[in-house]
Amino acid sequence: MFVGKMTLSQSGLFGQIDDLQDLTFIERPIRRSLKTAEEIDKLTVDEDLNDIERAVYLLSSGQDVQRASVIVNLPNLVRQNPAETFRRVVPKVREVLHVAGADMQLAAAGSFLTILQDDIVLIQTHTHSILQIVLLNLDHRDTVVGSAWLETLLSAIDALPKETIRQEILSPLVSKAQLSQSVPARLASCRILGKVAAKFESSVVKKDLLPLVRSLCQDVEYEVRSCMCRQLENIARGIGLEHTKAVVLPELVELARDEGSTVRLAAFDTIINLLEMFDSDDRTRVIFPLVKTFCEKCFKADEAVLASLSFQYGKLCHGLSASFTDEQHLWFLEFYKKLCCLGLQHENGHCESQPYPLELENKYALVRRNCAYNFPAMVLFADPNHFLSELYRTFSSLCHDPEISVRRTAAEGFHEVVKLLGPNVHYVHKELITLLQDDSLEVLDALINHLQETLELATSRGEGAGPESKQVNVPDLVPALVAAEQKAASSLRWRVHEKLLQRYSCLPRVISGDQIYFRFLQRMFGIITTNNVLPVQREAARTLCVFLRYNRKQEQRQEIISKIMQELAQGRSYWNRLRFLDLCEIAIDLFSKSYFCKHFLIQALELVNDPVANVRYKLCHMLPRLRSTIRLPADKHLLQQLEFCVRKLLCREKDKDVVATVRKTVLELDKMDITEPELLERQQSEAKLVGEKHTEKKRRDSKAGLSGSKGMSGSTSGATLSTSAGKEMRRAKLARSRSLSSHPSTPKLANSDKTLKVKESGSCPGSGKSSIIPMNDDALRSHHFNVASSSSSLSPTPSTSSMPVLIRSNTSSSVDHRSNGSKDTQSRKLTIQRKSNSFGMQSGRE
Repeated sequence: MFVGKMTLSQSGLFGQIDDLQDLTFIERPIRRSLKTAEEIDKLTVDEDLNDIERAVYLLSSGQDVQRASVIVNLPNLVRQNPAETFRRVVPKVREVLHVAGADMQLAAAGSFLTILQDDIVLIQTHTHSILQIVLLNLDHRDTVVGSAWLETLLSAIDALPKETIRQEILSPLVSKAQLSQSVPARLASCRILGKVAAKFESSVVKKDLLPLVRSLCQDVEYEVRSCMCRQLENIARGIGLEHTKAVVLPELVELARDEGSTVRLAAFDTIINLLEMFDSDDRTRVIFPLVKTFCEKCFKADEAVLASLSFQYGKLCHGLSASFTDEQHLWFLEFYKKLCCLGLQHENGHCESQPYPLELENKYALVRRNCAYNFPAMVLFADPNHFLSELYRTFSSLCHDPEISVRRTAAEGFHEVVKLLGPNVHYVHKELITLLQDDSLEVLDALINHLQETLELATSRGEGAGPESKQVNVPDLVPALVAAEQKAASSLRWRVHEKLLQRYSCLPRVISGDQIYFRFLQRMFGIITTNNVLPVQREAARTLCVFLRYNRKQEQRQEIISKIMQELAQGRSYWNRLRFLDLCEIAIDLFSKSYFCKHFLIQALELVNDPVANVRYKLCHMLPRLRSTIRLPADKHLLQQLEFCVRKLLCREKDKDVVATVRKTVLELDKMDITEPELLERQQSEAKLVGEKHTEKKRRDSKAGLSGSKGMSGSTSGATLSTSAGKEMRRAKLARSRSLSSHPSTPKLANSDKTLKVKESGSCPGSGKSSIIPMNDDALRSHHFNVASSSSSLSPTPSTSSMPVLIRSNTSSSVDHRSNGSKDTQSRKLTIQRKSNSFGMQSGRE
């Protein structure tokens, strides 16, 4: 037995090997060219032919792909040479279309539509030739092709003049609408009638179109009657109110009683769309009995029409509500309640689906979903003050419906219901908690689209209440919100989780600060530190900043900040430290500059020492934004810290990406430092101008002596203050340039008026003429580290200048040179050469 099995398996294996050997044809050489020489010769066209001649040749003798190319390019040919194109090319296209396939027919339909909509070529003769081709292909045996040509004609009607429509379209339309024509031809006639009705005056529509309309409304085919019935709306708007009541309304009444369900449905939809064109008497005597009969008949025997009825029900009730009696109003409301429970049985307050065939069950579920869609409209119809007695049980049933699609639709419109209820919003608190805890994430996703608006309305006492009534207690709201977040976090749909966290930024306006502190803050930290999706982490960081922003207790705020520093800024994982920098970017937008500088800036700058290059890289990108939070002269010590951070990156950084980024950042920082002195100078000049005007006014006043001198002294003092502030900014800029003079940057031209003057304590000491020594990055780094180790210069403590000096020489040398006086100091100037990949460094001889 065992041997038999082995033999069988071996034979199967050998059979597979034989099959593989049969596939050796794959190794045969494959022909490089996909076309033979003969095929290439057939596709070759004489290069001397112009565009028109080439198109004619290809349409006459070319391959199908070449003909299709000519047809697609036909609009361009018409724009270039319309006369020759219509004389020679278009007749050839007409011949080709007789035997063309569906693809070429569809391409031709699109090309001719483009030509008809082009105002440049709308010439009577040309339009005639094109419309003849379009009308000829409307009766194509392929229904898809015929529909494409019909859409082309319908779209072109908007661009065609009335006379052209009358001659080229309405004339052949009379013959195509006859019973002797095919059903597709009569269907096309119905749609054309509805389209052209908007182009003519009511008298023309009544005289020329209404006879055809009546004929098609009484066609023997129910498809034609249904199609014409749906065009009656356009016909009615074309002939006006008076003729609508006399002509269109009787046709609609007859069609609403048609034996075909699709015809009745078309009549019902058309009646709803034309409700505003009927007066109150027509609505009461004609429309209401007709609609009531229609609804009852559909509910009992015609489930196929119920879906459309339930979808249009809100519009129907609002259109007729002004003409309803109390009894009619109540009937429509009760019928709506029946539709909401269609296919359900209620046991112990819960909704369960009755055992129906699957197809019928799906139809009933669609009806209930449409009812959920119309529920806000029905609240308005029933009056929000009667919500509890009339519609609450129905709404609760929709929110507990066994079908997910029904509950999702109810969740989508929940904010509208809450808005309509106003001060009675507490009626639906239970349903809000139910939808927040729904088992389906689709329901939660639909609810959180407007969750912020919903929660704010649900926790208020109405528009007239004051701010003290905003914190209304909603039972079980906080546990439901926590459960919703956990459900979104445990799913694979991270976008839903991200959106939910973004909506939770409204919680400070909804629940108390203690509830946020004890139930949500730790969860935000957990998401930031443990979640694997970056957008979710960033949204959690933003929500955390919002919670911190609106927390009113100082102790809790300090604890939150301390936790941020411990778990993020000083976190063991570099991923957490990156999220701290993300949080800093958010905090810059949410908090004041002084608050950010006080609690976040120093910790962010300390990440310059981070061992991971990615952290330092992100810090380099953030430096301009960090610099924007610093206000001088109050934050001068923070500016010194930032400058020290930049110089440390320039000196010590080894990662090439970080080095490239910090070079770009230095340029941005330079621009920021240049802009501020310019603003100060502008303020200074404005102050001088105001002072001079004030002085002149004083002089004109007959109080020459003392008053004039006082005005001058006041203006001088203001100018002195502005000048001192400007000097402070220039000194800061000078110190930056002195400290960065030996570091990489983009090339800059030396300006004689802005030549940097450097003390001997800056770079390397020297007593002779200065010389420029080009050095590469490694040599410069080693030089900086050697000098720094010997002089212990890397200290953030500010020196005698306004900025800390990065590298010091021997102390005795610095003191000697400073004692030489101002003449030697002013006479020495530093020429900086900056290259993209090398450094220039000033040096002197001992």
